[in-house]
Amino acid sequence: MKVSNGVDIIEISRIKKDIEESGNKFLKRIYTDKEIQYCEARGKQKYNSYAGKFAGKEAIYKALSEYISFDYSWTDFEILNNEKGKPYIKLKVNIENLEKIEISISHCKEYAVANAIAIFKI
Repeated sequence: MKVSNGVDIIEISRIKKDIEESGNKFLKRIYTDKEIQYCEARGKQKYNSYAGKFAGKEAIYKALSEYISFDYSWTDFEILNNEKGKPYIKLKVNIENLEKIEISISHCKEYAVANAIAIFKI
């Protein structure tokens, strides 16, 4: 078994600015339709959610980068939430020997942070 970790932090204001300046073009490049639906439903907290999912995608890439042998898209890593709000990852690509990947996301007034842990059968 091999464990790989990735972490990322981002300023929420940076994501808000990107969304406000590029709108749908930015959203469609980074997020899946389900992710956009979730974030938009968060009301005033939507930019926190967008930033959290962005940090999550970066953390996932960092945890998997040693094992990715293909060009990937931001939307290949979909971050959804279960009925209790816990985030989970739906990969739209197959990564050899990946047994499990866990993610944790948090945010405050200014920052969003995410940690991803990938477990491989090796």
